[in-house]
Amino acid sequence: MSINVSLVLVLAVMVWLLIRKGGLKAGHAVAAVLLGFYLHDSSLAPSISRIVQSAAEALSDIHI
Repeated sequence: MSINVSLVLVLAVMVWLLIRKGGLKAGHAVAAVLLGFYLHDSSLAPSISRIVQSAAEALSDIHI
């Protein structure tokens, strides 16, 4: 059985849980989102994308 979940959805749920249960303030979450947008336009974006893609592929290879 295979489950496909968008990385954006997973990250959004994680941020929501951290705000609700982990003490993450909404201002911190907004700052993290803005940092993500600025990183997207930087020269680091391709490297970050490759790292995330490699991690996702490694996780998808794990069979429970």
